[in-house]
Amino acid sequence: MLLSSCGLKCNECEYFNTTCTGCFEVKGSTFWAKEMMPGKVCPLFDCAVNRKNLEHCGGCSELPCSLFYDMKDPESSEEEHLKSIDERITLLRAN
Repeated sequence: MLLSSCGLKCNECEYFNTTCTGCFEVKGSTFWAKEMMPGKVCPLFDCAVNRKNLEHCGGCSELPCSLFYDMKDPESSEEEHLKSIDERITLLRAN
C-alpha cells in the first residue's frame, strides 16, 4: 500500500501511474494541484512535508485540522468526506 501525505491510498486511485505517480514522487505537485491550487502544490502536502518537515500528516498534533476538513472532493457527499477523513487518520496514525 502506498499512502499519500494525507492518508489516501495512492495505489487504489484511478489516476495512479497514469496521470499521477503519488504526491511524494511529485513533491506535492499533483495533476489536480497544478490545475486548482495557486501554489501548484497540494496544501496538505505543503503543510505537513514542506513547512512542518513531517513524514506525513499523521505526525501532526493538529490532525485532523481545518485544512483536512476543507479539502473535500467536490464529488463526495459530506458523509463520504467525513468517513474518508476517519479512515485516513487511522491509516496515518498506524504508519
